[in-house]
Amino acid sequence: MTTPRTEPVPLWNIANILTMVRCAMVPVLVVLAIIYPDSIPGRILVAAVFVVAMITDFLDGHLARSRNLITDFGKIVDPIADKAMTGAALIMLSVWEYVPWWMTILILVREFGITVMRFTILKYGALPANMAGKAKTMVQTIAITFCLIPFELWWEPARWIGLALVALAVVLTVWSGLVNLKDGLRLRREALAGGAA
Repeated sequence: MTTPRTEPVPLWNIANILTMVRCAMVPVLVVLAIIYPDSIPGRILVAAVFVVAMITDFLDGHLARSRNLITDFGKIVDPIADKAMTGAALIMLSVWEYVPWWMTILILVREFGITVMRFTILKYGALPANMAGKAKTMVQTIAITFCLIPFELWWEPARWIGLALVALAVVLTVWSGLVNLKDGLRLRREALAGGAA
């Protein structure tokens, strides 16, 4: 249980610093992925960067909530950092000709589209996280991590396992996007109805 803060939340707190670290890791992942597309140690390094970034995603949210370090900066930059890291990893997997471009584009359109929608309806209220979104994030993270680790360089059929995981992530991504769209429209409708009343 958190306790109310009486003083302003500092911008440079541990949660926001972790978010900025994650932002800085995006170009690192891209450069490493360009240099080491077919190197086993290089691919493991790329996967490690992605996993560490996902860990910071969990940590910054946990710290912000548990220590009352929530800021407007964090609310805006945190989801952008998440989408940038996921998007960069998927784009590099498509550049490697591992994940089909249509899968990457479909996921990116959903991710950035829902992020934009969240910002546009902020004046009506915040769209809460839901189980669909959490399931989507978990499967995306597992699928991308599996594909970044060079399993297919050791055992070629592993590529099909990776593609199956990404396909599942695509399904959950579209489904959670529709759930969020429905919830966002309902939130806007209820806010407008309340204002009219």
